[in-house]
Amino acid sequence: MKLHSILAGVALGLAAFGAHAQAQNYPDKQIQYIIPFPAGGESDYVARLQAELFKNKYKQSSMLVLNKAGAGGGLAWSQLNTMPADGYTIVGVNLPHIVLQPLEGSVQYKTEDITPVYFYHFTADAIVVPGSSPYKTYQELVQAAKAKPGTLNIAGSGSLSANHMAHERWNKQAAVKTTYVPFKGTGDLISSMMGSHVDAAMTYLPFAIQQKGKMRLLAVASEKRHPAFPDVPTFREVGLDWVDGAYRGVAVPKATPKDIQKKVSNIMAELNSDPDMRSKLSAAGYDLVDISVDQMPDFVAKRTKSYLQDAKDAGLVK
Repeated sequence: MKLHSILAGVALGLAAFGAHAQAQNYPDKQIQYIIPFPAGGESDYVARLQAELFKNKYKQSSMLVLNKAGAGGGLAWSQLNTMPADGYTIVGVNLPHIVLQPLEGSVQYKTEDITPVYFYHFTADAIVVPGSSPYKTYQELVQAAKAKPGTLNIAGSGSLSANHMAHERWNKQAAVKTTYVPFKGTGDLISSMMGSHVDAAMTYLPFAIQQKGKMRLLAVASEKRHPAFPDVPTFREVGLDWVDGAYRGVAVPKATPKDIQKKVSNIMAELNSDPDMRSKLSAAGYDLVDISVDQMPDFVAKRTKSYLQDAKDAGLVK
C-alpha cells in the first residue's frame, strides 16, 4: 500500500473520530440562535424563552439569540449554508415562507437549500375584525362577503406569506370572493384595522390574544377553542376542513453532520416538552407540535404540496 493511501486513510479515520467526539460532547459551548426577523415578533419571543430554558438545562453551554432581519427572513436563509456547520449556529425557520419566497424569485435560496431539523409550534390562522365592525360573528362576515363579492378587504402581513395563502384558502373553502390587502408588518396592519380601513384581517391567534378588547376574533384554525375565547368557534366548527397556520422551527447548514442534526433536534424537543414552556406558549396562543428531524422529509413534502396548491388557487403560480 502506498504511503499517500495510508495517510489518506489515517486522515479519514481521524476526521471520523473527531466528528464522533464532537457529537458526543455536544453542546459544550455557546450556540448562536439566529432569528431572521426583528425583535419582538413571534419567532423572537419564543427563541428568548427557549434560550433562558436552555441555560438552565445545559449548564455547560448557553444560547445567544441574534436578530438578523431582512427580506422577510430571506436574508438569513440565503446565508444559512455559508455558516459554520457544527451545530453551534442554528437559524429560526418558518413555513410556508421557505416554500413561497423562492416562487417570487427575489431571494437567493431555494427551498431545498434549507435543512430544518425541528418544528416546535404553529400559530393558528385566525380571522379578526375591528372592535367597531358590524360583523359580530363568522357567519355574518361570510354572508356579507357573498352578498358583495370582491368588495370586502381582508388585511394580512406580506404577499406570498402565510396570511396571503390562508386568505386564498379561505376564499376557496368558504366559497367567497374577497380582496387581500398586504401590509409590510403588524404595526401598519393594526393601524389600518383600528381605523376600520379594512373589513377584517387574516392573521394568527396570538395577534387576537394581544389585541383582545380592541378587535374581535371570529374563527380560528386550531384543533379546539382557545380558553381566552371560549365562545369563538374553530374553523372546523364553521364547516371548514382547516387546522393550520405558520410553522416555526430551527434549521442548520446543509453540511451539518447527521448525528449533530439529530442532537439539535433532540435538544429543541426537550425544550418544547418543558411543562412551564408549554403552559406559557399555550396561554399566548401558540399550538405546540413536535416535528423531529426524522419526520422532516415527509412533513415538509406534505406542507409544500398544500402551499403550492394555495399559490395556484391565488393565481400566483401555474
